[in-house]
Amino acid sequence: MLPSSATPARGIGAIYQRATHSAAALLVFTTLLWGCNAVAARLAVGNISPMMLTTARWTICCAALWLTARHTIAAHWRPVARSWRMVALMGTAGFTAFNALFYAAAHHTSAINLAIIQGTIPVLVLVGSFLFMGRRFRPVQALGVAVTLAGCAVVASRGQWQVLATLDFNEGDVWMLLASLFYAGYMLGLTRRPPVPPVVFFAAAAGVAALTSLPLLGWEVASGRFFMPTPTGWALMLFVGLLPSFVSQITFIQAVGLIGPERAGVFVNLTPIFGPLLAVLVLGEPLHGFHVLALALVLGGIWIAERGPRATAAKVAD
Repeated sequence: MLPSSATPARGIGAIYQRATHSAAALLVFTTLLWGCNAVAARLAVGNISPMMLTTARWTICCAALWLTARHTIAAHWRPVARSWRMVALMGTAGFTAFNALFYAAAHHTSAINLAIIQGTIPVLVLVGSFLFMGRRFRPVQALGVAVTLAGCAVVASRGQWQVLATLDFNEGDVWMLLASLFYAGYMLGLTRRPPVPPVVFFAAAAGVAALTSLPLLGWEVASGRFFMPTPTGWALMLFVGLLPSFVSQITFIQAVGLIGPERAGVFVNLTPIFGPLLAVLVLGEPLHGFHVLALALVLGGIWIAERGPRATAAKVAD
């Protein structure tokens, strides 16, 4: 007969296993939604203008947050208000600038390229933590960074050495890389976010994004680039505002609460896998050999870099 202490231990183990399985399901769903965003960005071309989509995304997300989390937000708004400068900077860089560049880039490059270049963000965070936060950079991490950036170069050059030699890159790929730099800066800033529930900080940053995207929408209207969304455009507006923005953040926060930010962060690497897969299945985009090579380099570089200590930002990205 088993000792009495085995029953509680077995019960704790079962609870831990259920939590792990639940978190894994939530994180796969979350990264699937993030991968869908690249497909939505390409579908938006000709259906809704990029700055309109950026503004609508965060306005809809804010409305959903107010309906579902207004009491939590109201109870914790003071620490956020005291850190308004940091919140404003992070919301503008991580949400407004990232999405504006992301949706504008979709007019010039494929969803496959968008997703693969977006996959470089974890390594960009690692580089940023070394440059701006004094983190140690181990040789294995340097190798991972080099391999990941090589994958990005393969995508941007379309596997052609002459493109690298002449720096004749697709402007959409360049904008997507710039967008990834902005989001990496946002992730680094998470190390200094105020001590409030994650959903409260997310709501504050989303509110900033909704406001700071308005000048971009105004510029789009004034320059004649704005047009009224088509029925597909309205549907895409609701989709990105509710699913890749609102629902995905809630499911990610729940998963982090179950297994912690470090283990949850590993699942983020599924995004550059789901994105190209969905682009092929939904959009019928051709998957070339250089895409496969680039994806292997990006994911391989991230895997190598994560053999060392994770950047602090990744530990608090909950």
